[in-house]
Amino acid sequence: MMIDKKDTSAKKKGRFSVEDIEFIEQNCEALSPEEIADQLGRSVSSVKNWIEKNVGISSRQKREIEAHQELKSKPYWRELESQFSESELELFQFHFKKMWAQFKDDVFHTEEIQIVDTIKLEILMNRILTSQQENLQNIEGVQALIIAEKQRDKEDQDRDYISSLERQIAMFKAAQETLSKDYKDLQARKATMLKDLKGTREQRIKAIEDSKLTFASLVKKIASDPTFRTQIGLDMEKMRLATIAEKERLSEYIQYEDGIVDQPFLTNETVKGD
Repeated sequence: MMIDKKDTSAKKKGRFSVEDIEFIEQNCEALSPEEIADQLGRSVSSVKNWIEKNVGISSRQKREIEAHQELKSKPYWRELESQFSESELELFQFHFKKMWAQFKDDVFHTEEIQIVDTIKLEILMNRILTSQQENLQNIEGVQALIIAEKQRDKEDQDRDYISSLERQIAMFKAAQETLSKDYKDLQARKATMLKDLKGTREQRIKAIEDSKLTFASLVKKIASDPTFRTQIGLDMEKMRLATIAEKERLSEYIQYEDGIVDQPFLTNETVKGD
């Protein structure tokens, strides 16, 4: 949990206090060295040096290393090697370890598949952008040939050659339009997949957190969260009204299947004088 600490305008010097060290240890992953330095009123270099000497590699970096190593042990790694080039595999590993570390050690298999598919879409999008760039270079090259041919004397110009080059440009431009459409489609699919991954994960985490809610933390949440407090109040009022309505219903006479008429809910308050 991040600890708040008052900002100080003057840069302090000397050894870090016990409070400073505690603040750095608890916030070195959540905050940047610049932000920590600002909170403590220290120089950025002193904070960086302390973290490097005393904290070392962060738990997030450890998760990235573990994810990088674990990826190659996955059953689908061989398929990835046959599907992508070496540079694409490097990009895949980069995104995989970053996303995996972001989710810490709490990734379900369905979420893992979503991560893999999302990265695949990213690589396919990169392929399209590369093809578009190659197409643009081809168009520029063919246009240069057309210009060079048209600069010759008219009687020396090869009209068939020029027409052939112009058809090539038309083909390249048509390919550009197709690539642009494919890119937008993949972009939409990737956005949807990321949204689904975020949504399903948030729902699952919320369910886990709710299941861990103790009485003390519930009281604290009610006191600190106005929206939650209002919802709890509404739910309690609905339950109170429903209880009253059901009590009134069960206090009335009803006829059972055997013909006996009686009150299901009989107390000194509901008993009828007749």
